[in-house]
Amino acid sequence: MSKKEDFNWEDFETRGFGEGYSKEQKAQMEAMYTGTLTEITEKEVIKGTVVGITEKDVIINIGFKSDGLVPLSEFRELGEIKVGDSVEVFIEEQENALGQLILSRKKAKIVRAWQDIEGALENDSVIEGLVKRRTKGGLIVDIYGVEAFLPGSQIDVKPIRDFDIYVGKKMEVKVVKINHANDNVVVSHKILIEKDLEKQKAEILNNLEKGQVLEGVIKNMTNFGVFIDLGGVDGLLHITDISWGRINHPEEVLQLDQKVQVVVLDFDDDKRRISLGMKQLTSHPWDSLASSLEIGSRVKGKIVNVADYGAFLELAPGVEGLIHVSEMSWSQHLRNPADFVKVGDEIEAVVLTLDKDDRKMSLGIKQLTEDPWTKQDMRTKYAVTTKHKGVVRNLTNFGLFLELEEGIDGLVHVSDLSWTKKIKHPSEFVKVGDELAVAVLELDVENRRLALGHKQLEENPWDTFETVFPIGSIHKCTVNSKNDKGAVLELPYGLEGFATVKNLDKEDGTQVEVGDALDFKVTEFSKDDKRIVLSHTATFKEEAKHAKKPAAAPAGKKKEETVEMPAQSEKSTLGDLDALAELKEKMEGGKK
Repeated sequence: MSKKEDFNWEDFETRGFGEGYSKEQKAQMEAMYTGTLTEITEKEVIKGTVVGITEKDVIINIGFKSDGLVPLSEFRELGEIKVGDSVEVFIEEQENALGQLILSRKKAKIVRAWQDIEGALENDSVIEGLVKRRTKGGLIVDIYGVEAFLPGSQIDVKPIRDFDIYVGKKMEVKVVKINHANDNVVVSHKILIEKDLEKQKAEILNNLEKGQVLEGVIKNMTNFGVFIDLGGVDGLLHITDISWGRINHPEEVLQLDQKVQVVVLDFDDDKRRISLGMKQLTSHPWDSLASSLEIGSRVKGKIVNVADYGAFLELAPGVEGLIHVSEMSWSQHLRNPADFVKVGDEIEAVVLTLDKDDRKMSLGIKQLTEDPWTKQDMRTKYAVTTKHKGVVRNLTNFGLFLELEEGIDGLVHVSDLSWTKKIKHPSEFVKVGDELAVAVLELDVENRRLALGHKQLEENPWDTFETVFPIGSIHKCTVNSKNDKGAVLELPYGLEGFATVKNLDKEDGTQVEVGDALDFKVTEFSKDDKRIVLSHTATFKEEAKHAKKPAAAPAGKKKEETVEMPAQSEKSTLGDLDALAELKEKMEGGKK
């Protein structure tokens, strides 16, 4: 047989094969045939057409010299597939050992998914995904068949406390990061919300004005108020602007994620700080107070606050009155308001002052009982010389205040505490809280004054002392104290006397000292001033003054026997005097 190059087409045609085709026509037909075959590259995605379906495989024509087979199981997500459908496939091998074209629908989906994901990141486009499950720190979202991670912080602009509510739901996201090394994709839903919020924020700020009513969502709560999201713009609703009534914490009336209507109260120049109000959407409770409410009216309410100076009674939410501590009791001694009321008490009170314009009201609870000074039996009950017992409420330099009953106080002057003791301050005699018996010395109902005395419960012993301690009488005294002016002496029965320095000289030339018990002579007595002045020196100088010169002694007698002894100065002791014995009996009877 001759070579291919020596083959004679013209001779062949004359024998009948290819008869009627010229060289030009044959070239044209060859080109047309070659054009029906596609040049393909392995490991790339290409579109093909379903040309047949068997029980296990789908036959795909991609324009190659042979068709490819793809397992039918890889088309399940498409539902029912039919001949003529166009599908994407991945070319694994142009020709395997059996000469077959190997295609993959599954790998085509993966490659196409990553191409779409990269395109979404590059073009900043929005993708719709399906939330498959919750994971640590966020959610897993299926996008194009690839599992992407949606961090919890990227779900919404507000903190999300329950991730499970998103599982099984579709969500629009944007790709924010791709890690090809680990095939990780990170997406965000928050970005979409923020873009929408930026538009809303700009619109809100441009139209913001005082008095404008807006709807917002509570995003955070504190003890001083709540922060409300107005749509990309945050405003503060202070606790005092939540309700006309008094509340201790916003959570008492509001809750997180709650939608609320608020009014714009104020904002700064750059509108970064917006003050909101809620109670301002309703009229003030003071405006709806009953017209019958006036001074003297009896009202009922609940104690909502107790302070050092008084308590606040809430008559209605936003309507409060102050009960000053001085209006809680007729007693003149201010006490702690907590002694009378506590928060939560429901009580009755009387309106003392009322100013509806300034929305102020003062109340009293002592007015619910009769003023003890106006009682009909006041003049009789506390008549002069009547005796009573009371409690010491206060001490001053000049005396003490004794409460005989609630609202009735009397003054006991320091000079009216004891007939015999010189008391400089009432604390030397009594202390606050002690019970003390007294007699009424003076009553002035109009001016609410009551003068009392404790010593007046006994007779004035100084009438008797005048006869017991006459000038010139001598008494045994003990030196209690001493200073540069003299010494204070203790006389019998607790009386005190005084001796000047020059009257403290002893017969041997020394001075009387504290603790000495010696004879003293009365040199001055004043019943009105309750003062006794004595002298120790006078006891021996007086004797020397009255001594006589010695006479001539009779024969046979000693000199000293002829000396006339001086007359003994009058000495008296309390026990030797009938009058003082009687006084002693009275004083002891009074103590009992």
